[in-house]
Amino acid sequence: MGRIVKQLSDTTTKYYWYPGEKQEWIRAVVAVGTGGASAALLMLLTRNALAAVVTGCAVTLAVSGFNFGRRDAKALSGFPNLSDKAARRAAISHSGRAAWRASAHGVGGAVAAIVVLNLAHHGWVADWLLPVVPAVVGALAHQTGMIWEQLASTVASPGPAAAPAAKPSTE
Repeated sequence: MGRIVKQLSDTTTKYYWYPGEKQEWIRAVVAVGTGGASAALLMLLTRNALAAVVTGCAVTLAVSGFNFGRRDAKALSGFPNLSDKAARRAAISHSGRAAWRASAHGVGGAVAAIVVLNLAHHGWVADWLLPVVPAVVGALAHQTGMIWEQLASTVASPGPAAAPAAKPSTE
């Protein structure tokens, strides 16, 4: 939960609460902005509304999927050991946020498919393949974001790996 604090006087402070963190709202605006800009640029260059909308939706879902993947990976790395009651409550909280992110991403893919289907077009590719492209790109970007976040982590091992066992000769 984010908040904005305004000092009205020496004794009065007013708090405005909004859902989410400011950084996440900025990332959402960047995702929508890059998708809109790519759609506008492609529309300007090709004059093809179907290609522009599919590309714009795919770019939006790719950027948001990457961000959701990074957030999911961060949440997984901080997942508590489920040995006590407080840890189980924290796990439920993490699961609720992950379910919310998954719902938001799923709704984004469904809305993109509906928008693509409602354009004036014809053909098998436009009817069956192109509506799915933004959701698939978003899902792949989500996985890429999770892997990207894990690249920075290090794992300690108890010692060097053992030498592989020699294979018996077949002579």
